[in-house]
Amino acid sequence: MGLVTPDFGLIFWMTISFLLVLFILKKYAWKPILKSLNDRENSIEDALKSAEHAKDEMARLKSDNEKIMQEARNEREKLLRDAREVKDKILADAKLDAKTEADKLIISAKAQIESEKLSALSEIKKQVVSLSINIAEKIIKDTLDSDKKQKEYTDKLLKDVDLN
Repeated sequence: MGLVTPDFGLIFWMTISFLLVLFILKKYAWKPILKSLNDRENSIEDALKSAEHAKDEMARLKSDNEKIMQEARNEREKLLRDAREVKDKILADAKLDAKTEADKLIISAKAQIESEKLSALSEIKKQVVSLSINIAEKIIKDTLDSDKKQKEYTDKLLKDVDLN
């Protein structure tokens, strides 16, 4: 029963032992333990700040990325619009050039046709004159083959001529 009701000496030595362990722990163990706890707390706090900073940086980068993507879309649309305008202009110029060239060819063809027509008419007139002369020559040759016929023909011509 001595442990249930301790003596004064036991309490004294227990208190001294406790104080001695408390002094040794305070001198050698608590400072490093508290220092490591403070260091751990500071490193966790720094990690949280760093994570918050990284989160803010990611949000800013995401915003910048969206802005860059929108600018790229706008630039792409502008390039496509410019390309369509250039294509339409080239097509319009090509159509205009083709129409101008076709008009020139039509005018040239009409002039050539007219020239060919005049040339053909001139050739036909020459042939008609040549045939007429040949026919007249043959008719006259047949009708004037004798002297008597020649004399009659000249007389007839003289009668037809008016001598004013």
